[in-house]
Amino acid sequence: MDERIKKYNEYGEFLERRLKLRYNPQAIKMVTDLSEVPENAIWPKRDLGHHLALCQALAMAKRDGRTVFMQKDDHWCWNPIIGLGHVKCTPDMESFDIVSKYIGIADHEAARKFFEEFPTLPYGKYIGLLVSPLQTAEFVPDLVLVNSNNAQLRAMIWGIKNQTGKLVDSSFDAIDSCIWSIVTPLLNGKYRITLPDPGDYERAGADEDEIILSVPEAKLDELINGLKSVFNMGMGYTELSRSMELDFSRPPFYNELFKIWGLDEGK
Repeated sequence: MDERIKKYNEYGEFLERRLKLRYNPQAIKMVTDLSEVPENAIWPKRDLGHHLALCQALAMAKRDGRTVFMQKDDHWCWNPIIGLGHVKCTPDMESFDIVSKYIGIADHEAARKFFEEFPTLPYGKYIGLLVSPLQTAEFVPDLVLVNSNNAQLRAMIWGIKNQTGKLVDSSFDAIDSCIWSIVTPLLNGKYRITLPDPGDYERAGADEDEIILSVPEAKLDELINGLKSVFNMGMGYTELSRSMELDFSRPPFYNELFKIWGLDEGK
């Protein structure tokens, strides 16, 4: 076994255990050759006799622990077919005009401009997408999605800040979460935070408190090292507890600062 696969499986177990994740982190690989697809992978149309939305395939990995491989003809939603580069959809095409009408932007020209800048992978570069729980993935992922609640996300972005000295920079949309969470970080190699969209909520069962952190493969070591540092500080996810104690006990440096500022010190 590739040592990176073993390491990333262990990272999946670490994330699940230390953050008490409700769902499996999902390892995603963009496939260029069918030899890259594990034997245990489900091919929706071939094996299930049905198509899937990409959010449903992700849900099968995150909730049920399944490995799913999707090609162009497995998809039942327009968005991933465009974003993953399976079809062309340029401003001179009829499909571009149709999509522009239905992306939730009132001004048609503004909608066209927005969609023209929509993130897409190179046309025809990949034949499909492979997703599996990170803990059991039999491949090195290009990207990992961690579905969490906000408190778990807080620990992760603190871990990232611990290692990078920078904030996670994200923009937010109400729709198209599969593309924002997958295609954008594949293109720019950066972390991204994404809200599950209505399709993910209605058809794939996303929770109302669920949020997605995208982690490119090159940043997995950084995330894990940062989380370990945050946990060692006692400021992770399970280490925190709620308290409404007044004049609560504080770390010593609080008193150092308050003394400098001429304010009351405490225990």
